[in-house]
Amino acid sequence: MFLLLAPEIGLEIKQYYIFMIPIFNWKNKRVLIVEDEEVNLKFLEAVLRKTEAELLWTDNGVDAIEIVEREKNIDLILMDIRLPIMDGCEATKIIKSRYKSLPVIAQTAYALKGDEESIRKSGCDEYLTKPLDFEELLETMNKYLAD
Repeated sequence: MFLLLAPEIGLEIKQYYIFMIPIFNWKNKRVLIVEDEEVNLKFLEAVLRKTEAELLWTDNGVDAIEIVEREKNIDLILMDIRLPIMDGCEATKIIKSRYKSLPVIAQTAYALKGDEESIRKSGCDEYLTKPLDFEELLETMNKYLAD
């Protein structure tokens, strides 16, 4: 077992077989993280730091839509579902109505029976449950970001 310490954000991440996790290089990619919980944002930043992707962040669905409209060159969205102002499903519906090919990966801690189906119906391409397995997260993102 390998224990990754990230004291700057107060996280301990336990992962088995860490040596098998590939390193991804997404240097020219832009990822929008839509997450309202700071500890989850810090986890995502720590996991994604070595990929060299440019990370943008907001904490609600309304701002996510505005960022996608303004920036125009987002390569992938990591979308939390339970958000203030506008939830992730509603934001995804609006984003996908304008940018059908923009990949959206849902990430939620509130995984109830039937949630995955309704989240996918909103337009999310993938569905991950929290706590996130960072190997699964990276592999899922790579499906959309690999050149």
